[in-house]
Amino acid sequence: MTTSATAESPLHGIRVIDMTSLGMGPLAAQILGDYGADVIKLEPPTGDVFRHVLPQGTPGMSHAFIQFNRNKRSVSLDLKKPEGLEAARKLLKTADVVLSNVRPSAMKALGLDYESVRAIKPDIIFAAAYGYSERGPYAGRPAADDTIQAMSGVAGLQQLAYGKATLVANVVADKAVGQALVGAVMAALIHKMKTGQGQRIEVPMFETMVAFTMPEHIAGMTFDPPKGGAGYSRVINPERRPYKTKDGWLCVLPYTTPQWQRFFALIGRDDLAKDPVLADPVERSKRFRELYSLIDEVMPQRTTDEWVQALLDADILFGKVNTPDDLMADPHLAALDMFPLVEHPSEGQVRLIGFPIEFTQTPMRLNRLPPTLGQHSREVLAELGYDGDAMDRLQAGGTLVGPEVVS
Repeated sequence: MTTSATAESPLHGIRVIDMTSLGMGPLAAQILGDYGADVIKLEPPTGDVFRHVLPQGTPGMSHAFIQFNRNKRSVSLDLKKPEGLEAARKLLKTADVVLSNVRPSAMKALGLDYESVRAIKPDIIFAAAYGYSERGPYAGRPAADDTIQAMSGVAGLQQLAYGKATLVANVVADKAVGQALVGAVMAALIHKMKTGQGQRIEVPMFETMVAFTMPEHIAGMTFDPPKGGAGYSRVINPERRPYKTKDGWLCVLPYTTPQWQRFFALIGRDDLAKDPVLADPVERSKRFRELYSLIDEVMPQRTTDEWVQALLDADILFGKVNTPDDLMADPHLAALDMFPLVEHPSEGQVRLIGFPIEFTQTPMRLNRLPPTLGQHSREVLAELGYDGDAMDRLQAGGTLVGPEVVS
C-alpha cells in the first residue's frame, strides 16, 4: 500500500464532509478517500460511536474504527454550540459532497439539512443514508444493520432455508448500503461535472437492501399472474451448504451440465453421468435437493486436500470453508498483501485491509492513517481562516477537540 496522494487519483480535488458514524457511512466515505477525495470526518466531542467498541488500542481507537476510517482527517466540533455550528458551516461551504446518516429531523433541527446547506453551497451533493425513505410510512424510524436484515428479508430467507430466522454473521446491510452510497455519489459527481448542478441523494437502508435481496428471490412473482411464490428454490434449499469432508468442510458446486457429468464420473456414478434427465438443466433444477444430498453423502470419503486436488483437476467449482483466522494465513491473500502492517503514531503497528480493486492508471492508495479524535481539527480550521488564538478559545471552551495545545 503506497502512501502518496497524487493528482492522478480519480477524486483528487473533491472534498467530502463525512458526518456519519458506525459502519455504513464511514465505509462509503473511506472508499471515496481511497479514490483520492479529501475526506474530512466531522465528529462530535465524544467521537464516532465505533471508536469505543472492543478490542481497542488506546481509548477511542477501536479495531472497528480503524478499519472503517482510513484516508480521512478528523475534525471534532460541538455543533450544539453556536461557535461549533458556525465553524461547521464554514467547512461545509468548501465541500463538494456531504455524507450524513443522521435522521433528517435531527439534521433539520441543527440547521444542517439539505436546504440549509444548499443555501450556503448551491452546488452541494448532499447524500443522506438512513433507515427508511422519507417518502413512505416508515419515515423517521430508527434502524441498524440487525433490524434491516430482519426487515429486508435476509433473516426470513435464513428461516426458509434452515427453519430458523437468523442474522448473517456480518454487518451485510451496513456494507451493502455503504457500497450503494458510493455508487450514488459517483453518479452525482459525474452529473455535476456535466451540468454544474448539485443535488440531494437519499439512500435508505430498507429499500436498498430489498433491492439487494430480491432479484433472484422474487422468483415466480416476477410474472403476473405469478408462476409460483417468491424465493429462489436452489438457493433456499437446506442442502445448499458446506459439506463435511474426512477432516474439514468444503463448499462444492457443480453447476453446468459438463461439470455435473465430471463430478458424477469423479465419484464413480457413471450411471448418473449418462442419465439424459440429469443432462437437461431444466429437469436437473427440479432435483437440486437430491443432488446436493448426494454431494453430502460422498464428501466424507476423502480429506479436504484430496477433494481440492480432484476438483481442481476436474475443473469443478469449490471453496474451502475459511474462518477469519484462516483468511489471515491464506497464501493467495498474502501474495496480494491483503492485510498490510503499518506503523500508526498512536497505536504502533496495526494491520489494515488492503485494496481489492486494481486500477492500471489510478491505483487506490493509503494516503492517511485512521485519525485520532480531532487530530486534524486545528489544521482544517486554519485552512478556513481561523488563527491560533481563535482556535485556542474554541478548544478551551470545549467547542473544538483537537491536538493538545503546547504553550
